[in-house]
Amino acid sequence: MSDPPKAYGRFATFALGAIALLTGQMAALLALTAWFGNGIGGMPEFNGDGVAITLVIAASTPVEILLLVLFAQRVSERAAGYLGLVWPRRGEAVFGVGVIVVMIGVSNLVSWLAGRTLVTPFQVDIYTTARVAGWVLPLWVAVVAITPMGEELLFRGFLFRGWLKRPRDVWPVIFVTSALWAVIHLQYDWYVIVQVFAFGLALGWMRWATGSTLLTMLLHALINTEGMIETVIKADWLR
Repeated sequence: MSDPPKAYGRFATFALGAIALLTGQMAALLALTAWFGNGIGGMPEFNGDGVAITLVIAASTPVEILLLVLFAQRVSERAAGYLGLVWPRRGEAVFGVGVIVVMIGVSNLVSWLAGRTLVTPFQVDIYTTARVAGWVLPLWVAVVAITPMGEELLFRGFLFRGWLKRPRDVWPVIFVTSALWAVIHLQYDWYVIVQVFAFGLALGWMRWATGSTLLTMLLHALINTEGMIETVIKADWLR
């Protein structure tokens, strides 16, 4: 009988994940300082600047991913397997897309019935400023492609793998990784953060059921694409 695959302990997993995240943010800070050329004090307000947000994502995510892959290689011969970078079955992908589409529809319906706007001011601001600067395409790439890769590799890849030790850990790990993922979305109010948490539960379950972080990246990209489409409609068509 072969030995079970090695994994980092829970504390080491959290610490290394935090190191990857913070190092990526430091790289983003350096990129912003170099781009705007005015030092930290001369940088724009991140919450509403689409160019700054795009630069942060483009600079931080590759560094974060590189570190996570290197950390995984230290404990596993197959970093891809450790991080869940395996292709899902076709049926799993179709089912996952169906679940996310239904969740988006229900979320939008609940928001409409509650009198909540479907598009936050943050989304409108970063899209509008990116459009004025000619950065709409880079913003789309950053939000729809790059962000899902980095966030899923950290939360549903590295952290999920390191914390899931026994079968009874499944739902606690799904809950905690979803909560941490929701918390980093502080640009939104509590209502949207709760929605992010709910989607995180679905993505975490998909990660566990299929073993595929590539699937959760795809589904995450679908969620962000729908959000960007709604933002374009709100900013360009319903002004």
